[in-house]
Amino acid sequence: MRVDKFMWAVRVFKTRSMSSKHCREGKVTCGDQTLKPSRDLKVGEVVEVRKGAVRFRYEVLSFPRNRVGAALVPDHVRDVTAPEELEKLEIIRLAQQDRPRGIGRPTKRDRRDWEKAFRT
Repeated sequence: MRVDKFMWAVRVFKTRSMSSKHCREGKVTCGDQTLKPSRDLKVGEVVEVRKGAVRFRYEVLSFPRNRVGAALVPDHVRDVTAPEELEKLEIIRLAQQDRPRGIGRPTKRDRRDWEKAFRT
């Protein structure tokens, strides 16, 4: 099954076009090789997806025929993301919550501070 179609079918991405866009931009890898959207996956491969500062890793277990419901995703893919990456995701979520309501959008300075904190 194609990489872009698989990542969309197991709900890693909201749309298939978003999935293929991430592949074209080099944000989807298998081992140390960047994947094109049309590359065929095999059962047992581990696919790494970079979303922002966090790198998610998924092991392919089987291929769904169509997009599956959230309850059926564990039948087709296993999340093998490193604990450090999950901690980084939690820190990002907490950093976004610390911002008081009503003071507007984050400034350039806020964005630069976040990038410094989460640079990989």
